[in-house]
Amino acid sequence: MSLVMIVMVLLVCLGLAIFRISVQSWLLAALVLVFIVASASRISPAALQIIYFVLGTIIAVIGVPQLRRRLVSGPMLRLFRKLLPPISATEQVALDAGTVWWEGDLFNGLPDWDKLLAIPKPELSPAEQSFLDKQVTQLCSMLDDWDITHQRRDLPPEVWQFLKDQGFFSLIIPKEYGGLQFSAQAHSAIIAKVASRSWSAAVTVMVPNSLGPAELLLHYGTDEQKQKYLRRLATGKEIPCFALTGPFAGSDAGAIPDTGVVCRANFGKQKNVLGIRLNWEKRYITLAPVATLLGLAFKLYDPEKLLGGEVDRGITLALIPTDTPGVEIGRRHNPLDAAFLNGPTVGRDVFIPLEQVIGGVDRVGQGWRMLMECLAAGRAISLPASATGGMKLAARTSGAYARVRKQFKLPIGKFEGIEEALARIAGHTYMIDSARQLTASAVDLGEKPSVVSAIVKYHATERGRSVINDAMDVHGGKGICLGPNNYLGRSYQQAPIAITVEGANILTRSLMIFGQGVVRSHPYVLKEMSATHLSDPERALNYFDLALFGHISFALSNAARSFLFGLTDGWIVPVPRRRETFRYFQKLTRFSSAFALMSDVVMLAFGGGLKRHEKISGRMGDVLSQLYLASAALKRFEDDGRPAEDMPLLDWAVSDALYRIQQALDGVLANLPLYLRWPLRALVFPYGLRLRPPSDMSTHQLAILLMQPGAVRDRLTAGIYLPQDEQEAVGALEAALESALRCEAAYATLESAMREGKLTLHQELERIQEAQEKGVISAEEGAMLERDYALRRKVIMVDDFATLN
Repeated sequence: MSLVMIVMVLLVCLGLAIFRISVQSWLLAALVLVFIVASASRISPAALQIIYFVLGTIIAVIGVPQLRRRLVSGPMLRLFRKLLPPISATEQVALDAGTVWWEGDLFNGLPDWDKLLAIPKPELSPAEQSFLDKQVTQLCSMLDDWDITHQRRDLPPEVWQFLKDQGFFSLIIPKEYGGLQFSAQAHSAIIAKVASRSWSAAVTVMVPNSLGPAELLLHYGTDEQKQKYLRRLATGKEIPCFALTGPFAGSDAGAIPDTGVVCRANFGKQKNVLGIRLNWEKRYITLAPVATLLGLAFKLYDPEKLLGGEVDRGITLALIPTDTPGVEIGRRHNPLDAAFLNGPTVGRDVFIPLEQVIGGVDRVGQGWRMLMECLAAGRAISLPASATGGMKLAARTSGAYARVRKQFKLPIGKFEGIEEALARIAGHTYMIDSARQLTASAVDLGEKPSVVSAIVKYHATERGRSVINDAMDVHGGKGICLGPNNYLGRSYQQAPIAITVEGANILTRSLMIFGQGVVRSHPYVLKEMSATHLSDPERALNYFDLALFGHISFALSNAARSFLFGLTDGWIVPVPRRRETFRYFQKLTRFSSAFALMSDVVMLAFGGGLKRHEKISGRMGDVLSQLYLASAALKRFEDDGRPAEDMPLLDWAVSDALYRIQQALDGVLANLPLYLRWPLRALVFPYGLRLRPPSDMSTHQLAILLMQPGAVRDRLTAGIYLPQDEQEAVGALEAALESALRCEAAYATLESAMREGKLTLHQELERIQEAQEKGVISAEEGAMLERDYALRRKVIMVDDFATLN
């Protein structure tokens, strides 16, 4: 009986954990447990009195605020201050930048899935859809990527003019300044479609609408600056670029050596103007060779204290017309044969009036914060969109090519090795397109999701690289021979560019995603850190006390949840009861609790040294990322109306994410100290590692979906440019796929006739003619097969050249 009672009490305590009860309530539950155990056992009265005394004392200390702060919170605050790693000013700004969105729920351990599903379905306005259907389609029809990248090394003049005339540089600029004022969702869709035709053109479009003068002016510019520049930027009269990275400051942008000194000098006809004398050296600056307006990040110093205050005024941003004396611009880098204009810029003793600081004097020294806040939105849209456009093109063409191209008398897509590659292409494309749409929705809702933008930038570009690698393998020789008919080669060649820019991927995974996420998104860590910086001792102690005991309750409940959810495989988790997907919601909730628990453990285990344990941080970032990506896939499935035919895509994507979560958590556990490793493994994986990657049947289903026209293939690759002209490589491939399916019966008739000895000729066209003459097939079937042969030949053939210049 006593054992039954103990088990019942333990189950009640575990059940209460779901509701995250306070520490005091946990102690009272323990007291009740002791009382029940004592009543049903032979514990001596003396021992029982000692136990009651100890528990009573703990409850009194915890329950009386004054005692708790003096005996517990005070010493813990002093210890916390010692253990907290030093945080530089630039790190602090990065931590404070942006907003916390859905990733906060994932850190919470019990995500509110109804909140996620209530986010409005991504939709474009009539004006946005019209622009996408007309102007963007027309632009894509004007683009010949081989001509752009190999012949011109630039966009044609008529394309540049079209971009200016049609407002492609004004997607984010308000209508009052002559811009289009499109949503983030539309911005993303436009970039994705252009990228499916030419990545060089997509970069040219996205840079003026991403991190750059326009966005900075919109958020921080003075009214005079907005009036002066935004209309000119909207109409293309000004071509912008933004110079941040230099030879000695890449990922550590806060270490930029470029300087500005406050001084007085003559400027044009004006005498003794208060301004800044600048010296800089920057590189990798997109659009710099043609820019007329340069945005510049530099460190500002005021040695004569002309502005008052400190000598070191911090990172500052300014707008500089490129015809200003001392500005050197116009040379080019060659980033892996991409044709978007990119190059260095140098400034020597360049003097600008103080009013050219973005935001004016009030924004002096705030440049790093401005950059961090704007970079979050840019990373959330531009690179994920361009990666998605390339992935969708690779998915559509790889599926078609795998069906059209035959070896051993079979379409190559029917071989299981090719099926695996096709499944990865389809699954990754579905996942990243889902994340692209969800993240753009966050921006449209007014969020500046710094952690989410890092997740989606990293995984979109990494999975984009994986997809293009698989697509090249599927295409074989077709993919490796560059020329006008190669629609994959440049994407493969230029994939490392997206990996490198706007936060190098290794840095993003190893430090940013979890390192920034655990501080920004954890419900208590930032509060505890903030308390250590408060100057008022009593206020600091009170603030820390509330955060500390909230954190303890949070950790205890996550430990209980992890064990309970793991023990039941998530079956008891309350989630939206969607017939097709509720088990995925439950499993993700289970791992969200485990992730929340593990976050606290790794912070406790490594303390201030966590920044140096990049492998641990990277794996924890992987868990958070997969939770977010799987959330996006589930949201996309709901938004699409839960189409049954899309379930193989969702199954593959979420199963892959769950397996990756399991492996990442296992990797963290394996590298924790022994005293933490085994207890945590029992809490997180009570039955061991049981998840498996997507099954062979799942990969087979996805391969089939890519190789046949239909609603699923169209939804997966929606939004890319598909030329209708059969003389174009992609247009011919689409026509060849439809032809291959239409001709299946006729080819089966030919094969049967050959086996029976009715046909003797070996060349395909001759055999088709022979079959018509002998009445094996009709003239109409013969014409259909001859057209199919011509289409297949065009699809399979590669370009050759008299000379390679």
